[in-house]
Amino acid sequence: MSEFFTTEALTALLQVIMIDLVLAGDNAIVIGLAAAGLPKEQRAKAILIGIIAATVLRIGFAAATTQLLQIVGLLLAGGILLLWVCWKMWRELRTSHAEEIQGEEALEGRDLDHDGRIAGTAPRKTFAQAAWQIVIADVSMSLDNVLAVAGAAREHPNVLIFGLILSIALMGVAATFIARLLQKHRWIAYVGLAIILYVAVEMIYRGALEVWPLVNGG
Repeated sequence: MSEFFTTEALTALLQVIMIDLVLAGDNAIVIGLAAAGLPKEQRAKAILIGIIAATVLRIGFAAATTQLLQIVGLLLAGGILLLWVCWKMWRELRTSHAEEIQGEEALEGRDLDHDGRIAGTAPRKTFAQAAWQIVIADVSMSLDNVLAVAGAAREHPNVLIFGLILSIALMGVAATFIARLLQKHRWIAYVGLAIILYVAVEMIYRGALEVWPLVNGG
C-alpha cells in the first residue's frame, strides 16, 4: 500500500486518472455520435449496447495487455499506436461543436441546442450500421485506454490495477456524465491529451531501448 505514496507512484496515479477520465468521455461521445442517426426508440438500446461492450472489452484487454507489454517490441508498438490516438483526439477536439452536440443529445435524450429536435441533424442510419460503428469504436478505444494506463503505470502494479478498475467503472457508470463535463470544460480534454502524448513518447523511448540491442545483434 505504501507504494501509492511515493512521488513516482502519485505522478503515475494522477496521469492514470486523467487518462481514464478523458478516454471514457471520448468513448461515450463517439457512441453517442454513432447512435445519433437512429430513430429515438432505437437510440437508447444502441447506446446501452455500446457502453456494455466498451466495459467488457476493457476487462478483456486489461487481462491481456499487461502480459503482452512484457514482450520485447510491443511496448514500442503500443507507444506508436498511442501517438496515432493523440493525433485522432487532437482532430476530434478541433471538429465542429455542433456535431458533438448531436452525440450528446443522443446520449442524454435531451434537446441541448434548443432546435426542437433531439439529434435531429445527424445523418440517418440503420441499427446495424450504428451497432457496427459502435463496436469498431469500442474495440479501438478500449485498447487505447488500457494501453495508455499500462504505459503510465507500468512500474507500479498497484497503480496499474487501480487504473484499470477505474477505467472499467467510469465506462460502465459515469461515461455520459464525463462526456458532458468534457464538453463544458474543454481544457480537461487538452490536459488529458498532453498526458497521453507524454506516455506515448515515453513508451516509444523505453520500447526503443528494449529493441535496440536486438537490432544491433546484442
